[in-house]
Formats: sequence, structure tokens, C-alpha cells
Amino acid sequence: MPCDEAVTPTLMSRTGGKPSPDQGAGDAARAPSVVQHETGGAWVVAARGAYDLDSITPLADALEAAAGKHPKVVLDASGVTFADSAFLNVLIRAHQAGPLRVVAPSPQLQRLFEVTGVDAVLEVRGTVAEAALS
Repeated sequence: MPCDEAVTPTLMSRTGGKPSPDQGAGDAARAPSVVQHETGGAWVVAARGAYDLDSITPLADALEAAAGKHPKVVLDASGVTFADSAFLNVLIRAHQAGPLRVVAPSPQLQRLFEVTGVDAVLEVRGTVAEAALS
């Protein structure tokens, strides 16, 4: 995978997107990261960590770029530990740019999709392989 295709993990805080000195190892597990690769004819964006207004930018940029370049985009959400309305907004915008398949959302994400009605709009799949084939 070319260097420019991966977004390195970032540790963000509510202090303008810069790591705060008091962030510890527990926060590192929630730090968002985005890795991208091609699988079975689909472009996969694998998101890990917690996403809110302060940390959503790398994922938003990755999905926007992928939708502009690839006809089949898959979001591997299996590693997303938290998501709020900023995350939903990014998914809806990505879906409007082209079909978006979301893979393996956690029970919290599934509930968020159901409560907001996004589950009726997005294609949710169990595995990346299944999403790549659909």
C-alpha cells in the first residue's frame, strides 16, 4: 500500500485536535485511526477508535477521497469503539457520493443506525469479503 493511502493514527483531544498532556494509555485505545486498502475490487476504509466532532476529520477525508476515486467503497467499522452524530453525518455524505457498504458495526453503532433511520439507507454487511462481493 502506498504511503499516501494510509492515514496514520492520531490522538486528538478537545483542545483543538492536539494531544493533551494528560492523555494516558486508556485514551490511546480510543484514538482514531484510518487505514485504507483494496480488497476484491472494493476500496476498504478501516476505521478504529472513537469518533466525534473533534476526531472525525481523518475518516471524513478518507471516505470523501475514496468515493471520488472508487466505484465500490466499504467502511470496516468493526474497530469503531464510539460514534456520534458527526460519524453519522460523514457516513450519510459518503453514501450520497456513491454506494457505501458498512461492515460489522458494533451493537452501539447498530443501535445508533436504527434510532436515526440510517440503517434503512446504508448497506450493512457482516464481513469485508461479503461487502466487496455485493
